[in-house]
Amino acid sequence: MCGLAPGAQGACLNTVTASKTVNKAFTAPSISSCVAFVVLALLSLSMTITHAQSLVTDDRGVTTRWATAPQRVITLLPSLTETVCALEQCTRLVGVDRYSNWPEQVTKLPTLGGGMDPNIEAILSLKPDVVFTAKSSNLAERLEALGLKVVALETTSHADVQRLLNKVSQVLGVDPDEAKKLWHRIDEGVSAAAQQLPAKTQQLRVYIEVNRAPFGAGPGSFMGETLKRLGAQNILQNQSTAFPRINPEFVIRAQPDLIMISERDQTAMLERPGWSTMTAIKSNRVCAFATIDQDILVRPGPRLAQAAQLMADCLKRFAL
Repeated sequence: MCGLAPGAQGACLNTVTASKTVNKAFTAPSISSCVAFVVLALLSLSMTITHAQSLVTDDRGVTTRWATAPQRVITLLPSLTETVCALEQCTRLVGVDRYSNWPEQVTKLPTLGGGMDPNIEAILSLKPDVVFTAKSSNLAERLEALGLKVVALETTSHADVQRLLNKVSQVLGVDPDEAKKLWHRIDEGVSAAAQQLPAKTQQLRVYIEVNRAPFGAGPGSFMGETLKRLGAQNILQNQSTAFPRINPEFVIRAQPDLIMISERDQTAMLERPGWSTMTAIKSNRVCAFATIDQDILVRPGPRLAQAAQLMADCLKRFAL
């Protein structure tokens, strides 16, 4: 019948012609099938067009409408850049922030400053259909005043990463099922990393330093949540904020079994008064991550499973 070549209208016409030759009684069902096929095709097209006419509310509570899916996209945060690309929409990017460096193809795009010091003139010159930025950058209102459409998002937890995938896919007109499948793969990856670890991991008390201020990863942060899913303990368990500023004396008193830190901040850490006396440092129970790995760890985006694996590899070394 018309299902011989889905999507090809000519197949229906050929089927009708053939049915006249073989059996006149077969004509009516064939025509009915063709009509049904055309109606379904039109409905499908209508649904596609409706899906493209997106109405999205960002994390500020600001709602923006697009008649068609944005084709010229700017991202001003690495996790947003990575999210667009993980949804297989990298080719829509026309500019990124200075810190976006993955996947490699984005390094060839114009760099537009950072979330706190954007190059407004360069952004305007690229005529974007949408600019994705962090809510905390306070940049959105400035760009909107210049006539640009902006989506400001903030990610702190695993749930936020999932929501980020959904929001970005909605703006770009990507099938929502693709965002769900991507999150499922990420979540499964985190679980797989946890399953590799021995039971002794649960005894490890860990301090994760995010930067040299020092700021640490609290239990409500995506890094803290990953650590919990891996089974280890966080010495900042009682901190109410996601990334609290830490009193260095607190870490000395807490005496963590293991410290996770970036390679670039390790020297400054060792120079803090009293830190060299900590058992974890004297015993070299420190995972100092290279910049390329630290980028993965501190970005709440589609590489969450890779971050979990990096943490798991560190934990395995000291959970024996």
